[in-house]
Amino acid sequence: MKLQPFAFTVLALALGAAHAEGLSATEQKIVAEVKAHSPQGLALLERSVNINSGTMNHEGVRAVGSLFGAQFEQLGFATRWADMPPAMRRAGHLIATREGKRGKRLLLIGHLDTVFEKDSPVQLWQRNGDRVRGQGVNDMKGGDVIIIEALRALHRVGALDNTTITVIFSGDEENAGEPIAISRADLVNAAKRSDIALAFEANMRNAAGRDTGTIGRRAASSWELKVSGKQGHSSGIFSEHAGYGAIYEAARIIDGFRQQVIEPDLTFSPGLIVGGTEAGANALGTAGQAAGKSNVIARTATVEGDLRYLSYEQRDRAHAKMQAIVAQNLPGTSASITFRDAYPPMSPTAGNLAVLQVYSQASKDAGLGEIPALPPGQRGAGDVQFVAPLLDSLDGLGATGNGAHSPDEDLEIASIERATIRTAILLYRLTR
Repeated sequence: MKLQPFAFTVLALALGAAHAEGLSATEQKIVAEVKAHSPQGLALLERSVNINSGTMNHEGVRAVGSLFGAQFEQLGFATRWADMPPAMRRAGHLIATREGKRGKRLLLIGHLDTVFEKDSPVQLWQRNGDRVRGQGVNDMKGGDVIIIEALRALHRVGALDNTTITVIFSGDEENAGEPIAISRADLVNAAKRSDIALAFEANMRNAAGRDTGTIGRRAASSWELKVSGKQGHSSGIFSEHAGYGAIYEAARIIDGFRQQVIEPDLTFSPGLIVGGTEAGANALGTAGQAAGKSNVIARTATVEGDLRYLSYEQRDRAHAKMQAIVAQNLPGTSASITFRDAYPPMSPTAGNLAVLQVYSQASKDAGLGEIPALPPGQRGAGDVQFVAPLLDSLDGLGATGNGAHSPDEDLEIASIERATIRTAILLYRLTR
């Protein structure tokens, strides 16, 4: 159920006024519990990072799910493992729930898998003073631990009683199983039974070095361009009877995109191109083969590309402009373009901004500073986008680090406690 932006704005302002003087006595106890158990949270993070859980390492994904599932059970949650059909070749998801009648119904989103598969040479856990390096340490096992430790602090002061909270840790966020309608069905169904979604992908700092909140994320989609030309002797190229060939036409189209489709928060990137007398890409668009000769005009070309947008209106504008460019064929050529949506956009709505205001007020009241919104164009795709069209959502509540998806992925240890305090107060206020 999507909360009306005006209604949520009133809630945000009321909560801000109620706590403008700082933390309540209960909230102070919550903060004290977070600080007292920070070493426990770091130890849990280390245990989880020391289990390889690359998306295709199903055993490892389930092992991390079992580790975290036990934590939720200690906090009074009912847990279950949602398996995927075998043909999808994905491990499944951890789902933890508790039912009550008090406050907003919350959906908390994390993921268990990383981009580092079982044969990855990247170290698991390596502490370097006040920072930690390792597989998935900030993307996003750090965020998972923040969820657990925030709920643990609430549990210790009795603040979880009579609340409705659903937690979904997906097992394939880094490489979502197909079809998406099945792999994200549990997440979407949970959103339909919730009022607010909070996602714990890594926190990103803005240009001023301040922690931020994510109220918008761009969609992830793809496109495929297929071009045909007249095969013939290269000496005749540009003539009326021979035309320009497939490769020149592909180049014209791609450069046309660059010059005519640009607008803020919209990107489109040709990632693979093959052309020649014989050429084509595989079914996934990840590899191609081509054959040709320098003295033969190219007969065919294929381009596989990425398209990211912030709203469906922006997508439709881009599609229309791209199709118009594709249709303006050079002599002797033809071309067609097809589009495929994957992750929907998380548009920066007034409702999302209102959730951020509550989060920011919690941070200020705890002495941790204001949380501004991150410009939406600076984030890629994430699971929250499958539910953002259904309810007010906020992302980026996780740990702060660098180098996600690289051998240098790390996090700032202090960011775990900082984000846990903010999250615990936010959850407390939303569930009163």
